[in-house]
Amino acid sequence: MRGTGVASLATLERGTGGPYVSMITVATETDGTPLFLISNLALHTRNLQADPRASILFVAGNELQDPLALGRVSVMGHAEKAETGLARTRFLARHPEAEVYAGFADFAIWRLRVDKGHFVGGFGRIGTIAGDQLVRKDTALSAWEAEISRVLNDVNARYGSRLAQLAAQRGHKAGDWRLAACDPEGGELLSAGTAIRLVFAEPILDLAGIPQALERLAALNDARN
Repeated sequence: MRGTGVASLATLERGTGGPYVSMITVATETDGTPLFLISNLALHTRNLQADPRASILFVAGNELQDPLALGRVSVMGHAEKAETGLARTRFLARHPEAEVYAGFADFAIWRLRVDKGHFVGGFGRIGTIAGDQLVRKDTALSAWEAEISRVLNDVNARYGSRLAQLAAQRGHKAGDWRLAACDPEGGELLSAGTAIRLVFAEPILDLAGIPQALERLAALNDARN
């Protein structure tokens, strides 16, 4: 869910109750709750306004594999508007190109409150997952969200060269890279409209551990190269 930028949204068609599936761009909140930006003019938005029940299908991307062998999870729950600045920041950190229209009056960030998920990890690997196993419930997350803006400013001021190194390790050119968002599993590097998802070697819950997680990630990438 953290690593997927595009997903399929299933809603119930207003008036008929029939299934309707559309493509959306996605990000996640700090706890892993899915976020998406949609227009009031879109059919799926009108469907959600009438009935908030929805499902999002996330598929692991790998063009070299048999699609049916790829991991995927259908997340089921109830959609609602996410009217917070942090939700907007996290979505645009993942999809900077969306800033062009994110400020339009007819667009809004929505979240899917997760009830459960259905996971398929390939042939023979299938199971239902409770919502609290898909979305973090750690009490430390409230402190994380209160302090993350300050910590990101500090990280960007002190570790600019390390962030540029992490971008270069992923084949991107030099630039003014900054950590635009961060969660326990990783963060988004951003420069001139390009976003890169970083995945930490292991999850962290202490904000003070972000610099060390970046250092370890850079060292692991160096070792692989």
